[in-house]
This record gives sequence, C-alpha cells and structure tokens, in this order.
Amino acid sequence: MQKRLIECVPNFSEGRDMSVIKQITDAIESIEGIKLLNVDPGAATNRTVVTFVGEPEAVVEAAFQGIKKAAELIDMSKHSGEHPRMGATDVVPLVPISGISMQETVEYARKLAKRVGEELQIPVYCYEFAAYEEKRRNLANIRSGEYEALPEKLKDPEWKPDFGPAEFNERVKKTGATVIGARNFLIAFNVNLNTTSVRRANAIAFDVRELGRIKRKGNPLTGEIVKDENGNPIRIPGRLRKVKAIGWYIKEYGIAQISMNLTDITVTPMHIAFETVCERARLRGVRVTGSEIVGLVPLQAMLDAGKYFLRKQKRSLGVPEEEIIKIAIKSLGLDDLKPFNAKEKIIEYILEDEKEESLIKLNLREFANETSSESPAPGGGSISAYMGSLGVALGTMVANLSSHKRGWDDRWEEFSNWAEKGQKLKDTLLQLVDRDTEAFNKIMEAYRMPKNTEEEKRKRNEAIEKATENAINVPLEVMKTAYEGLFIAEAMAKIGMEASVSDAGVGALALLAAIRGAHLNVKINAQSIKNIDFKEKVLKEAADIEAKAIELHDKILDIVNSKIKV
Repeated sequence: MQKRLIECVPNFSEGRDMSVIKQITDAIESIEGIKLLNVDPGAATNRTVVTFVGEPEAVVEAAFQGIKKAAELIDMSKHSGEHPRMGATDVVPLVPISGISMQETVEYARKLAKRVGEELQIPVYCYEFAAYEEKRRNLANIRSGEYEALPEKLKDPEWKPDFGPAEFNERVKKTGATVIGARNFLIAFNVNLNTTSVRRANAIAFDVRELGRIKRKGNPLTGEIVKDENGNPIRIPGRLRKVKAIGWYIKEYGIAQISMNLTDITVTPMHIAFETVCERARLRGVRVTGSEIVGLVPLQAMLDAGKYFLRKQKRSLGVPEEEIIKIAIKSLGLDDLKPFNAKEKIIEYILEDEKEESLIKLNLREFANETSSESPAPGGGSISAYMGSLGVALGTMVANLSSHKRGWDDRWEEFSNWAEKGQKLKDTLLQLVDRDTEAFNKIMEAYRMPKNTEEEKRKRNEAIEKATENAINVPLEVMKTAYEGLFIAEAMAKIGMEASVSDAGVGALALLAAIRGAHLNVKINAQSIKNIDFKEKVLKEAADIEAKAIELHDKILDIVNSKIKV
C-alpha cells in the first residue's frame, strides 16, 4: 500500500534572527515521523519558508507545534519586511504528495485550523481548496491590507475568521492572523533583473501574471481607470495562467526581482514562466540575469525545464538525469545569486537520503568487492541486471553520439527518441540490481520465521512462497527489460554512426548475457515454488524471451560484423 504523505510549507514572519527560526524548526522536528526538508530564511523579506513532510497526523501535529512556538517568539506589532504578511505564522499550506486525496487533505487542513483557532486563540482563515467560501480561496484576497489592516478587518462581518477570535485583542496584536489551507504543489520562483527599479519590475510582473493590470484611459500609469457597467475596474489579463507575480527590490542582492508563485505547474511550468519574463523584460530594456527557487522543487519540474532547453538547442533529450538537471540549472540561472545544490533543493533527492545504502550507489570497485565477498548477495540476478544496464547504456551512447554528428542535424530528434527510451530502460535495470538482492533477502527472512506451531508453520510457508514468487518475477522483469534494450542496439547497428557500430555490438552481447543470466535465476528459484500454474507460466515466458533474444542478438552481430571492414 502506498504510504500517505503530506507536505507542509509554513511561512513564518522571521527571516533574520536564526535563533528564533531554530526554535520554531526544533518544535516541528520534535514530532516523530516528520522529515524536515528545507529551511529558507530571507533577510529582506524577513520571512522564512519551512518545508517538511510526513504522514497526515504527524504533519498536523508538527504544524501546530510550529505555529504555537512562532506565536510565543514573534511580535507582529514590531515586524517589517518586503513580503506581504498578516501573522507570525503567515500561511500554512498542506500539499498532498502520495496516497492521499485533495479532499482528505482539506479535512486535515480544517482540523488544524480549528485547533489553532480554539487552543491558541489566533484568528484563522481557510484558503484554496479548504476555503469555506469562494472569495477566501485566494490568499491575496485574505491577506489584503496585511497585518496593519487587521484591526478593521476583524470588525467586518464579511471577514470574520473561520476559527478563533474576531477581535484585535492584545494577543492578536502580537500574533496577527494565520491562513491555513490545502493546495496543489506551488513553486515560489523569483526571476532576477539587471535593474534596481521596482516600477519596471512591477510592469513586467503585471505583463505576465494572470491577474494582469487595471485598464486605464490614456496613460497606463496615471490615466482614468476604465470600469464595467457595475462600476468595477476592468483588468487587462496577463500572459500566464495560474501565476501570481509582483516586482520588488532585494537589498541583500542589490537588484529588483519578479517574485512569482506558480500555483499549477501543469498549466504554466517554471521554464515557460522564466522565458516569458525574459521576453517581457527585453521589450522594456531590462535583462534577466538568472532566477532562484524559494523552498523546494519537484524533480519533474526540473527535468521538464532541462528537456525544454535541450529541445531548443536541438540536442538529444536522452541523456542521464544528472545532465538534464545541470542544463536546467544553467539555463534558468539558478546559481546566479548563490550556488544551487540539487541534492538540497529537489524533493525526491532529499527523500532519497533516508533510504538504506544501495548497490547502485557503490563505485565500480566497491560493487565488485561486495559481489566477491562471502555474502550470497549480490549474486547472479543483480549482476545480470547490471550487465543489462551497461548493454542498453552502450546503445544509448551511440544514439546520443549520432544525434549531434556533423551533417546529421536534421536527424537529432530521431536519435533523441531512441536515447530517451534507452535511458528509461537503463534506469529500470539499475533499480532491478537492488530489487534482486532485496528479493533474495526476503526469502532468507521468510526461512528465519518461527515454525514451532502449526499456525506459525502455515504463515512461514506462505511467506516463503510469496517471497519466492517475487524472486522469480524480478529476474523475469530483467529479461523483459533487457530484451527491449536489444531493439535499441539493433537500431544503432543499422542507422547509428558507423564509427560506433562496435559499441552497439558490445551492447547486444551484454544484453543477451543479462537475459540468459536472469533466465538461470528464474529457473533456480522456480525449483521450490508450490504454485504449479505460476511455475509453468513463468518458465514458458522466460524460455520464449531467451529464444527471441538469441535470434535478435545474432541478427545484430551480423549487421555489426558486416560494417567492420578488416
């Protein structure tokens, strides 16, 4: 069953006093089951964005403890900063990550809001998907007027908080109000400009943000506001949907920025927002020098950006993930203001650090030494998967070399498509290196189960059978994946650059070895399986794959040898 995970990204109105920030994050981390992913303070904004993830109940408890500690330490009556804010804990979004729906996340957000309002006596507004009424869905509407407007806002029945006191008492004077909700993943993305002019930055922000700007007669800055028949100002929409943006000046860097919230990156991804700002800035005589991501970013957003810029260069997209990330960082200028460390900024990479050490993280010498040790794992199954990954990697290499061969510029996309397929197969086979060893270990665990009673024997036998089936399915998947890799080797032997045809041949040799090696693992594990139907089915399937693989391998080697003139 998929683990239920929620991400929480509270924004606290303190970005300068690190001791205060540390006390707040300590309170969050005091809750078991929470993984603190990122703490991003900003001196100019006087605001810190904290990101943590965990199971829903733990996230709600950790968020509550963070809000409670912020209320004790931050005095909003003395706060100032560049970023809009209305409370010590300004906004607390809950974001569904895996195994949980948006509606379930809404329920947890409202549960947290109710508790904060009742136990901490802080006015709380619910926003985005957790909003109780339409006008409160938008954070900007709720935060309009900021902290300074709270005394009057709390008197207005239309802005009565969803939870907590509806009065600006002494406690609220200190804590301000908090906004809590549930939303899709949001990227806080700032684009750096070679100007100090906030007016020009705002003009660009109005060009791109979905809200756009107010329509005026004559002069766009000072002209009379154009209104509709109801007396409401008419707006000229910006170019980008699901984007909020303002221009501001960042004193610590000495530049103006376009500060954007990309509220739905499936509608407007990061690279499109960046390119649009570049275009609008250029038209206004301003140049973009780079950008920064505040908080964290999903891996896919970075991969999409890297592939977008590779495509513009007519370069192969089928390069390793690390290379795509590097292209994204350089193209977006993410290291313009400070170094961009992908291991600390990309969510999936941070979560990877929690995993146990894996075979594929070892270097070549370490992997060989581990294989040659007394331990029975890694064994032939893992080695077969690794041989397969090397075989398909060679075919992918030929595709990438061919994609930018001189004189073949019009064929880059053809080879890029083959290389992308190859990278996916290579990555799958690398994962199977570890999965094969894990499958073996599961069998050993099952054999170590107690067998003193009939019930214990029954459970032990069931566990052994289940683990053995898995230990058959893993090498069978190696066979299927490596067989697909042979088609890449065949294509590169036929149409790839002839100088690398031997590499395609070696790739085919390695892939066949992987298939035949994995087949041996299927057969040896099938010896002890009790489920006869399952056993016969997988043995036939494995034998068929090997037979087809031998035929295709021989065909590839014939092509390769025909092109090598000796």
